Amino acid sequence: MIDTSGQIPRFQKGIIILISDSVLIVLSIFFALSLRLNESWPIDWFLSSWKFTVLAVFLGLVLSISLRVTSLKLSTFDSIAQMRIGIWVMLIAGVTVTLNTAFSLGAPRTVPIIMGFLLFVFAVGMRYLGISLLRQIDVYRFGSKRVSVAIYGAGDGGMQLISSLKKSSEFRPTLLVDDNKSIQGVIMGGLRVYSPNELKTQLKAKGIKKVFLAMPSISRSRKKILWSELSKLDCEVMELPSYTELIESGDVLTSLKPVSPDELLGRDGVQIDLPEINNAYAGKNILVSGAGGSIGSELCRKIIDIKPKKLVLFEMSEFALYKIEMELGPIAIGLGVELISVLGSVVDSKRIHGAIKNNNIEVVLHAAAYKHVPLIEENELEAGRNNILGTKSIAEASLANGVGRFILISTDKAVRPTNVMGASKRFAELIIQDLDKKAKKTIFAIVRFGNVLGSSGSVIPLFKDQIASGGPITLTHLDVTRYFMTIPEAAKLVLLAGSYSEGGEVFVLDMGKPVKIVDLARKMIELTGLSVLDDENPEGDIAIEVTGLRRGEKLYEELLIDADTLPTPHVKILRAQEGSLSPEKLKKAVGEVQKCVSQNNNSDIRKILLKTIDGYQPNQSGK
Repeated sequence: MIDTSGQIPRFQKGIIILISDSVLIVLSIFFALSLRLNESWPIDWFLSSWKFTVLAVFLGLVLSISLRVTSLKLSTFDSIAQMRIGIWVMLIAGVTVTLNTAFSLGAPRTVPIIMGFLLFVFAVGMRYLGISLLRQIDVYRFGSKRVSVAIYGAGDGGMQLISSLKKSSEFRPTLLVDDNKSIQGVIMGGLRVYSPNELKTQLKAKGIKKVFLAMPSISRSRKKILWSELSKLDCEVMELPSYTELIESGDVLTSLKPVSPDELLGRDGVQIDLPEINNAYAGKNILVSGAGGSIGSELCRKIIDIKPKKLVLFEMSEFALYKIEMELGPIAIGLGVELISVLGSVVDSKRIHGAIKNNNIEVVLHAAAYKHVPLIEENELEAGRNNILGTKSIAEASLANGVGRFILISTDKAVRPTNVMGASKRFAELIIQDLDKKAKKTIFAIVRFGNVLGSSGSVIPLFKDQIASGGPITLTHLDVTRYFMTIPEAAKLVLLAGSYSEGGEVFVLDMGKPVKIVDLARKMIELTGLSVLDDENPEGDIAIEVTGLRRGEKLYEELLIDADTLPTPHVKILRAQEGSLSPEKLKKAVGEVQKCVSQNNNSDIRKILLKTIDGYQPNQSGK
């Protein structure tokens, strides 16, 4: 915040403060005369007291330099700074009282005392006015980019954090919280201290979404209690580490960054920055379904940087569509990209057909799908409606309107699936493969990848919440393994596949070795600065509990149905050659799904998937 003043050299700021304080001394004398003589304009007395005024100003300058009043930074102006100004004022008043009496300098005897009171009020008030003005300047400079934050802990750690945050263009310290009743209601570091009981109300009133826990020296047990309490609030909680870690890092703010998904990948990130991506999408009319989801929104971010002619955001969730539109709207204006938001479901064939036709769409990226395995296992009819029939609807609309490229985003759970979600996605793949055989103009392709770190429904947000609440972290099985990739990798893979595709392929990313989920959990705990609570470490912070495999869950995932793959221009991207259904069998299966959906028939969906999807073996018991 108060970084604006940092643009002025320290020497120049000192001169400005000396001049300002000198003016305040003169004003204090004038108003002191006015109060003492009960005159609104005591100009005669003021002029006759010029010796007194000169003495007071001279003393003020000398004492200001001696006491280093000019060195007080506005960014850290607090009670200690006010005390130094108070000492400065008392010395001026005390010396002027003595000299005025001894040498008859012209001022009434009580004027120096009244002047002292007024000068203290004026000097402190001027500095708070300066803080307010600089805050307004920073608000103008940084606008809505600065996030309001609350700081829990008004000790040394909290004061250090306030000092760092006030210089940040990212965060705006808004209030302090401390359970010490003796300082509640006091202004410290320019912020009022509230009690913990007032935090929930203040967060809502001030629109605060982040709380920084600035109590690096508290015990583990106390920290667990605090994390548990704060995790119930609608905000993100970040912790200030120990003083040793702060010294090693060299910057308070760098120590507050949350754990990055990249740190949990277990391999080097795949670099997918090729000119083919720009060539395939620049200047095109592009539609992304599921544009507000984890993968869909990242696709939109990557695409808009490529500068398409038009980007259509197609999304079923009103809130998700609003969020991505608000994020990309200013960027689109700056780049000259036409951004269009369409609220609707891919199941609505007329809606999706109109969105493609009316916007002359050339590329469709189909990311809309239900993907949460346990939920879909209990809602199989919606998997048929959205994942299967929704894919058919948007793919056929693309074919009918002459779309150049259509990319289906699939999952490794479609390979020899054990759950409804995976089977429904494999069904969607078969539909795309079938349409590609019929298409003369549209190129259809499939992109298949593993779990995406940090996406909605993934283990990272779940583990993060469990750690924040003090644990335990829950695992379904100690031997569960998964392939992982980051959201940016997933988005780039989709875009690159669209540029490589010649029709009907399944593209997969070489994601290295699968990661054991228990190892991922341990690493997350350690990266948070805590330790695992187990038999070997009974003093640990977070326990890991095994709950048993859920219905439809696999111990491990696969990326390929058949082992044969073909290379692509990128060494980390593979192209699979996989079988498909006959048009007759597929048509019959789709008709049966449509019938189940229209009749709201849950029970027959699994039967249709069993006879249609090769390798589908439902895991009913979770064993």
